Amino acid sequence: MNRDMKVFRQIITYAILTIFLIGCEQDGYIDPISKVEPGSDEEPPVVILNYPTEGTAIRVKEDVTSIDIKFEVRDDIELQSIVIELNGNQIGELTEFKDYRRVVDTYTYDEVTNGEHTLTITATDMTGKSTSQTVNFEKIEPYETKYDGEIFYMPFDANFMELVSITNAMVEGSPAFADGVKKQAYQPTAGSYITFPSDSVENNSISATFWYNPSAAEKTRAGIMVIGPPSDNNNDRTAGFRLYREGNATNQTIKLNIGNGDGENWFDGGAAASVNPETAGWVHVAFTIASDSATVFLDGEVASAGGFPGISWTDCNTLSIGSGAPNFTGWSHFSDVGSLYDELRLYNKALTQQEIQTIMNETGN
Repeated sequence: MNRDMKVFRQIITYAILTIFLIGCEQDGYIDPISKVEPGSDEEPPVVILNYPTEGTAIRVKEDVTSIDIKFEVRDDIELQSIVIELNGNQIGELTEFKDYRRVVDTYTYDEVTNGEHTLTITATDMTGKSTSQTVNFEKIEPYETKYDGEIFYMPFDANFMELVSITNAMVEGSPAFADGVKKQAYQPTAGSYITFPSDSVENNSISATFWYNPSAAEKTRAGIMVIGPPSDNNNDRTAGFRLYREGNATNQTIKLNIGNGDGENWFDGGAAASVNPETAGWVHVAFTIASDSATVFLDGEVASAGGFPGISWTDCNTLSIGSGAPNFTGWSHFSDVGSLYDELRLYNKALTQQEIQTIMNETGN
C-alpha cells in the first residue's frame, strides 16, 4: 500500500468518526455543558470545624501562642466567603477559592492569649445563605512551680502531661482516670503504665511527693515509681531507685530500694510504712534521697530512714510511674492495678519533713 492510499484512509476514518459524534449529540447521548443559574442554589453551606474542637485545652510555656484552625466548608453551588471570628472579632476572611464548592484549609492565628475563647466560622454562598459553626476552647495559663526545688508536676487531670516541661508521657497500655484528691487521678490498669526520660530528674538529691490510694484487688505486689537500669532479668538494683508495694489484700507495705553503684540500700519501714487497702483511702507518700541518707514518709511522718553512700544513675534512662515495668519486673512488680495517683511532684533536693507536711496540707485541700 502506497503512502497516498494510507493518507486517504485516515481522512475517511476521521470523517466517519466526526459524523458519528455529531449524530450522538443530536440524539442526546452527549449532554452539552449548561450554566448553573443562581436561583438553583437551594442548600446553605456546610461548615466542619476539625480543630480546635469543643473543650480543647491548650498548654504551652508562653502567655501568647499560635493556633492552627483547621476546617472544611462545602456548598452545593458556589461559595462567596468564609469569615473566621475569635471572641466576636474577625481575624480572617477567605473570598477566593480554587474549588468554589469545597474548601479544606488551615488558618494560623498568632495571638491567642490565656483564658477562655469562642471561635466561629461563618460560610456564605453566592445567594446569601450562610452557616456558622462555633466551638469554645481554652488557653491555660502556664504552670508556675509552687515549691522550692520543684522540677516535675503531674496533676493527672484527664491527661498525662507533665506541666513544668509541658511534656506528654509515653503511655503503655490503656490506663484510666478516676476521681482524685483534686480533680482527676491516674489509675493503672493491667499491663499499663506511663514513662518519661529520666535524665531531667536525675540529681545527687531527689525527692517525690504524691497522694496515693492503694488497691490490692488483683495484685499482692506492684511497682509504684521506678528509675532503674535495664537488664536481662529486669532486676538490676545497683543504680536508680525502686518504690514499690508488697503484701496482701489487707496489708501493703511501701518500700524503697536505692542503687549506690556498688550495691543497694533498703528502706523498709515495716508496720510504719504499711496500709490496709480496704480502709486506707488516700494516703500521702513521700521519699527523699540525699547524698548520704534517704527517708520514706507516710502522711507526713517518717516511716523509714537511714544513711547510705549516695545514689548512682549509671545506665538509667526511664522514669516509670504506676508499674515496675519495664526495668523492675523480676520479682513480679508489674502494674499497680486499681490504685490511684494524684498531685505527683519531683524535686531536685532532699525535702525536709516540714516541707513535706506543708505540701501534704496544701495539696490535700
